[in-house]
Amino acid sequence: MNSLYLFDLEQGDIIGIDEAGRGPLAGPVVAAAVKIKEYHEEFEKINDSKKISEKTREKLFDIILENCEVGIGIATSEEIDEINILNGTFLAMRRAIEELKTKIEVIPKALIDGNHKIREYSGEQEPVIKGDGKSLAIAAASIIAKVTRDTMMKEMAKEYPEYEFEKHKGYGTKKHREILLEKGPTPIHRKSFLKKILNTI
Repeated sequence: MNSLYLFDLEQGDIIGIDEAGRGPLAGPVVAAAVKIKEYHEEFEKINDSKKISEKTREKLFDIILENCEVGIGIATSEEIDEINILNGTFLAMRRAIEELKTKIEVIPKALIDGNHKIREYSGEQEPVIKGDGKSLAIAAASIIAKVTRDTMMKEMAKEYPEYEFEKHKGYGTKKHREILLEKGPTPIHRKSFLKKILNTI
């Protein structure tokens, strides 16, 4: 049995919450809230989403959806510019919990990856530093959030093909910065993140 699941069992009745996309220059921040319904042998492969391949993440994504209750929340680049990335992350997390509420009657204690409690959330919650490497529910949430966001950025790449979002997913790679300097920002770029790159903003 996955050692991350043993950690969760010690915590009692919980959900795991994590996000993807705090650092990119473009696109939304996506959060997921996960309640494990029953343990599945494929969960042995679950870990922090950054430590497993894209192909494995996508396979686990489907397995998690089949064996867990999942809520997904999104904060747009416009919302991030308006309220800053930390508050945008909390907004996405609250939205993920709200969606999860439509699937389970009572939301148990939330374990949140990181060192912050979710602002403006009144439910029981506990931050877990490096939680995506300790808690199965948090690790599952990290996979759901990451795959969901990556899929969104691949769709954005069809709308803005010259920006190559399918490759860098909006992160500030050398190539992405070069394209920005040449072509300027798209509507999905976070203007508040670009001031050091584009002095005109």
